[in-house]
Amino acid sequence: MSAATNDPVRVIRIDQPQVRNAINSETAQRLHDAFVTFDYDDTARVAVLTGDESAFCAGANLRDLPRLRDSGPLGPTRLALSKPVVAAIEGWCVAGGLELAAWCDLRVAGQGARFGCLERRFGVPLVDGGTYRLPRIVGLGRALDLILTGREVDAEEAERIGLVDRLVPTGAALDAAVELAEQIAAFPWRCVVSDRRAVYDGLGLGTADALANEERLGREVILAEGFADGVARFGTPTP
Repeated sequence: MSAATNDPVRVIRIDQPQVRNAINSETAQRLHDAFVTFDYDDTARVAVLTGDESAFCAGANLRDLPRLRDSGPLGPTRLALSKPVVAAIEGWCVAGGLELAAWCDLRVAGQGARFGCLERRFGVPLVDGGTYRLPRIVGLGRALDLILTGREVDAEEAERIGLVDRLVPTGAALDAAVELAEQIAAFPWRCVVSDRRAVYDGLGLGTADALANEERLGREVILAEGFADGVARFGTPTP
């Protein structure tokens, strides 16, 4: 596992190509630590998680299974970060790798990417958030189709069902994900993280409470120092 800084974008790479970037105990710990460091680093705004051309991640390394840690067996999948993460996916994104991609906020995939809950075929349960996140991303019926059948899904179908947010030519996922991350990072930052938090907070609330929480967070942004300057810029015609 490696991390590279391209302020304000932090690229975090799973670097186990000999096992299709399957995650063992050591890699899981390093992934966890890299994302905790990213979340506390004020110079980094958006992280990009990637693997290599052959695989984003094939899940857990069955020869050295990651331990069941509070932050998720694969490292960070139970962390609630305060900033966005974009997955850059090429090749295999299966089993726990699919759960890791679902943990990210957005997913950019090359056309040759392959997805699936392949652990179904071997009696291995989903334990990195897939049963919680997949229904929220693709809907209940499609999530159950993926989880219960363990079938492979190509990149075109993954985009069609909403699992993939951006589909790009094979080999271009990382560049496209970094570009997307840079676009997000360039927006007024307090508002970006506030609206993102309102989305995630709202998933566990009823309508009235979710709207009240959205208003509370929005008021904090509106009343913050510098907000009027941003509104003024919004009303200025672009040259």
